[in-house]
Amino acid sequence: MSKGLRLTEKWMQRALWLVAFAFAAFLIGLGGKIVANLWDVEQPLSVEQFMDPAQVAALRTEQETARARRDKAQLDLEQAAQQHEVARANTRSARETFDNWLATRRATARPDQDPELIERTRALDKLEAGERAALALVQAQQQVLLDANHVLERAQARWERLAGPARDAFEEASTAKELRVFAYRLALTLPLLVLAGWLFAHKRRGQYWPFVWGFIIFALFAFFFELVPYLPSYGGYVRYLVGIAVTVLVGRYAIVSLQRYLARQREAEALPDVQRRQTLRYDTALARLGKGVCPGCERPVDLKDTGVDFCPHCGIGLFDRCACCTSRKNAFARFCFSCGTAANTTLAD
Repeated sequence: MSKGLRLTEKWMQRALWLVAFAFAAFLIGLGGKIVANLWDVEQPLSVEQFMDPAQVAALRTEQETARARRDKAQLDLEQAAQQHEVARANTRSARETFDNWLATRRATARPDQDPELIERTRALDKLEAGERAALALVQAQQQVLLDANHVLERAQARWERLAGPARDAFEEASTAKELRVFAYRLALTLPLLVLAGWLFAHKRRGQYWPFVWGFIIFALFAFFFELVPYLPSYGGYVRYLVGIAVTVLVGRYAIVSLQRYLARQREAEALPDVQRRQTLRYDTALARLGKGVCPGCERPVDLKDTGVDFCPHCGIGLFDRCACCTSRKNAFARFCFSCGTAANTTLAD
């Protein structure tokens, strides 16, 4: 249609389409916020809501106590292990020193070193006793940690036994909440889609068409991109059924619209040439001619053939002669391109 528009009108049409898309974008942003926040209409759910509060409090206290004991036992075990490692290092160093000294004594075989031998042996025995004590402390802390872990595991096992049925109830309540929230979203978006369909059928060519098309774009986006993702699946059956229903509705509308269009075309083609021209808009006729189709029946016509003056399909006049200069001209033109004489066309704006 743009080929039949004035230059300013063409740019204004583009600007109005920008208005339509901007209007749709703002509506989509607002609608997305509303649809997303509908989840917060109902109270949030948790598994603990479906558990005995007294048992929950007791088990939480027991778990926290067991975790604190386990953490302390772990820390004490790390400290004991470090002390044992230090004791082992001291014993190893003292033994190496003692072995070196003992080798020197055997080489010299001096009897006056016997008291020192006894003293060094006692010192080494003392270090080994300390190492054994440190090892015993490590083993004791390992046992404490093991006991703490067992207590925590038993508490967690009791929690799982208590939480098992609660999880089932939580899943059922969550599913019910999802269905209710989906019903809220459907109640919000479905009327918008119905209103968009009515606007498309009756107002899409009106004076305020940019806002109409912006609302239509918004309603379609809200339904297919903001509602459909929340549609319950049930193994995919619901979505396929909804897809089939939407396809049938859209297909039926397209079929009915096509039949109505063909009926209108047959009625229009049965009218005399003058009456048929009165049903055509000037810009529409020029746009169709620019596309190489008949303005009356929209079938292809070879407009470059100078011998073609009438549509071979519906008989409407496409070219005629100027009453003043007899130049062959477009039958839908309002003025002769050669002499500027008015053609007295009856086409509407």
